[in-house]
Amino acid sequence: MKRLTCAFITLTSMLLVPLLCWGNTPDFVKLTKELKPAVVNISSSKTADAHSSMLNQFDSRHRDFFEEFFENFFQGREMPQHKQKSLGSGFIISSDGYILTNDHVVDDADEITVQLAGGKTYPATVKGIDQKLDLALLKIDSDETLPTVKLGNSDRLEIGEWVMAIGNPFGLEQTVTVGIVSAKGRVIGAGPYDNFIQTDASINPGNSGGPLFNTRGEVVGINTAIVAGGQGIGFAIPINAAKNILPQLKETGHVTRGWLGVTIQHVSDELADSFGLDTAEGALISSVAGNSPAEKAGLERGDIILRLNDKKIVSMTDLPRLVAEIPVGETADVTVFRDGKEETFEVEVGKMSDDGNPVKVTSRTNALGLTVMEITPELRRRLNIQAKHGVVITAVEPNSASAESGLRPGDVIIEFNNQEIATAQEFKTTLEKSDNKTIQRLLIQRGKGLFFIAIKAKK
Repeated sequence: MKRLTCAFITLTSMLLVPLLCWGNTPDFVKLTKELKPAVVNISSSKTADAHSSMLNQFDSRHRDFFEEFFENFFQGREMPQHKQKSLGSGFIISSDGYILTNDHVVDDADEITVQLAGGKTYPATVKGIDQKLDLALLKIDSDETLPTVKLGNSDRLEIGEWVMAIGNPFGLEQTVTVGIVSAKGRVIGAGPYDNFIQTDASINPGNSGGPLFNTRGEVVGINTAIVAGGQGIGFAIPINAAKNILPQLKETGHVTRGWLGVTIQHVSDELADSFGLDTAEGALISSVAGNSPAEKAGLERGDIILRLNDKKIVSMTDLPRLVAEIPVGETADVTVFRDGKEETFEVEVGKMSDDGNPVKVTSRTNALGLTVMEITPELRRRLNIQAKHGVVITAVEPNSASAESGLRPGDVIIEFNNQEIATAQEFKTTLEKSDNKTIQRLLIQRGKGLFFIAIKAKK
C-alpha cells in the first residue's frame, strides 16, 4: 500500500510540474484581443526617379561611374519616375488620432495611409519627426473615439521578461509574435542614441514602428531593427526615449536636444592605465569645440567624463543619450578624471544644431613601432594633412605594437604622453624619456578627427 501511495504522489507531482509552468505563462489570447484594436498598418508611397533607384543597386566603388553614365544618357531629357511603396506598423497613442511609428516607414512620403484593425483606412499627415531616434508622429482624423495603447516604463523591463509584438510583417496584417527580453542597452551602430531592447520575439520587415508590449499590456518598445540573416534577434527603441520627446513632436514637429561640444572615444584598458584610472569606464574627451559649452566651462582634451548629474558614465555611448535629455540652458554637473583626481564642472548645456550631435563619437585605435618625419609643405599637400603641428607617420613596422593597434602611415602624432610634438627630434627625445613605460599614450590626428591611442609596448 505504501508503494502505491508513493507511486501516486510521484505521478501526481510529475503531472503538476508542466501544469504549474503553464499556469505561469501569460494569457496571450486575452492580451491580443485587448491590444490589437490600437495597432495599425501603415503604407506609404513616394515618387522616385529611375536614376536614384538604379544607383542604389551599385556599391560605392562603382556608383560614381554609373551616376555619370546616367546623367550623360538622360541629358536634356526628363528622368523617368515611379512610385516607391513601403509598409510598416504603428500604434494609436491618443483617442483623437495621434499615432507613433518609425521615421523610416514614412520618410519623404507623398502619401500615407493608415489602416485600423477593423479594416477602415484613413489618410495620415506627419506632425513631427526625429530622424536621430527614428521616430515619427502621425495624425489621422476620425469621427470615432479611437482605441489607444498604454505607454509603460521601459526602465523597469527585466531581461527574461515576456514581451509580445504586433505588426504588419511582409504585409501580413495584425501578426502576433511572442518572446522574451534578451538584452537591454544594445548598441548596434544605428546612431548616437543607441540603447535598444533586444528580443527574440519574431520581428520582420513590416514590423517597423509597431509596439512591443509587456504582459501588463503596456507598450515598452517600438520595434525598429532586425539583423540581416539573423534569427531570433530583433531590436526595439525603449518607449521612455519616445515619451521624453513626444511633447516636442506635438508642439513643434521637431526635437531640440542638449549639446556639450566635445568629441569622445572609448576608454580601453590600456588608455585607463595610461591615465591612471583604475577602471576602464567613462568617456574620454579627444577634442573640445571652440566657443562650446564644454570649452566655456573649462573641460579639456584628455579629461575622462565619469558622471553627468550624478549619473554614471559606464560606456562612452551613455553620454550622448544623457546629454540629449537635458533641456537647453540648464546647468549640468560634469565630473571628470583629470591628473589623477576627480573634478566637477558646471556646464550650461547648449542647443544642438539640426545636423550636429550633442557629442561626437570616435572609434578607438591603438599603436608603437613606427617611423616618423616632420611635416613638410609637400607632405602636407600630398597627404592633405590638417594638423598645424606634429610629426607624420611614414611607416609602420609589421607585427609591431603600432600595427596591431591600428596606426597607419599618414596619421599625425600631435602629443606623446601629454607632451606636444613639433619635430621628429622631439618625438625621439620624448620616446627615449618614456622608455621605461609599458604603455604610451598618443594624440593622433587622422583627417579632421582627433583621438587618443594607448600603445602597449612589446618587450
